[in-house]
Amino acid sequence: MIIGNGLIANAFRENDRDDVVFFASGVSNSLETDESQFLREENLVRKTIAESPGKLFVYFSTCSIYDSSKNGSAYVNHKLNMEHLVSTECKKYLIARASNAVGKGGNPHTLINFLVKSIRENDPVEVHIDATRNLIDVEDIRKIILELIEKNRLNSIVNVAYPGNYPVIQIVAMVEEFLGKNANLELVKAGQSYSIDIPEVESYFREKNLQDKEIYLKNMLEKYY
Repeated sequence: MIIGNGLIANAFRENDRDDVVFFASGVSNSLETDESQFLREENLVRKTIAESPGKLFVYFSTCSIYDSSKNGSAYVNHKLNMEHLVSTECKKYLIARASNAVGKGGNPHTLINFLVKSIRENDPVEVHIDATRNLIDVEDIRKIILELIEKNRLNSIVNVAYPGNYPVIQIVAMVEEFLGKNANLELVKAGQSYSIDIPEVESYFREKNLQDKEIYLKNMLEKYY
């Protein structure tokens, strides 16, 4: 069973199965403050759990939890509450804290979608020069989750992220090079950087020889844009 219609949910369409709930629906905007949006996701999580006894419940959370600039935000508090709900109400669960997924379609406000659109249309792009972001191919999220399920690495919280972060200014430069067009930049001396520990998934990138950050991002741009 797949709950959701976004980037991550769609990545699992061909892996749909009766004994697993892939819950990838709900609040995705880390700046969200509307309580009704959080309540909508909570109600859907509770309903889905009640209707899926005995199934493995895979809940997609966020690595924004580690961002100090978002500590105490309504979004982070909500995601932590949902993680607690899933871990206490489900006999079998896997909570995947995903970083910034890159793929075809999805939310137009995701970082790469936003940058590609803005640079193509010459819209202003405000860049915090001290900020970094962790980018991961949505297909790698899918493969990692399926491997964890196959290896029975359940009833745990797993960070599903790339081994290294990218400075946002580097991401912009690589998108500029890919599009062959300069961004209309507004540089701001600001930004946060935070590390993400990935002990459960680091071997995946090593075994697949995906450790070169520049090649990894270039491949994603060519693949999806």
